[in-house]
Amino acid sequence: MSALGRTLRTETGRLIDNIVQTDAALNPGNSGGPLIDAGGQVVGVNTATIRGAQGLCFAIGINTATAILPALLREGRVRRGYLGLSTQQVDLHPRVVSFHQLPRRQALFVVGVEDGAPAAMAGLREGDFVIAFADQPVASADDLFRLLTQEKIGAFQFLTVLRNQQKVELRITPVESGPARARLTKAA
Repeated sequence: MSALGRTLRTETGRLIDNIVQTDAALNPGNSGGPLIDAGGQVVGVNTATIRGAQGLCFAIGINTATAILPALLREGRVRRGYLGLSTQQVDLHPRVVSFHQLPRRQALFVVGVEDGAPAAMAGLREGDFVIAFADQPVASADDLFRLLTQEKIGAFQFLTVLRNQQKVELRITPVESGPARARLTKAA
């Protein structure tokens, strides 16, 4: 193993968290095979290589793999929540951070809200600054994505935003991303 706790963005833009970086030789077709340490213990599932990076390879850690395995076996995929907003990470003015006693200087500036999506139904507006979701601070799109787990789908959460210098809590209920969301959109 070369490093633990890495993050890798896939070609589709999806984020894979907490992966293992390894210099073990991986070739096309090795994805899905075990990554084994010198003691013979499985420590991960081989996932990706970066072409042209001289043997830079990645594996999903065994703890992550065992956590998502039941969903993969049951449904053939891992379900994620979807809110229907477009954002841009921004730095907040230090006075705003101090006044609201925020744990981070960054927030997500809302540049778009999809009609009929959970964000629109919750009352989120373009120009809001998202600072927390489900009582957890949010400073980047990746932070928000990590929080949109299967358990959040269909369960209302609080989305905390700054609007006109005021802290506002919105009730939002994430829907499932991907194919199920496409079916909801067509039905609407």
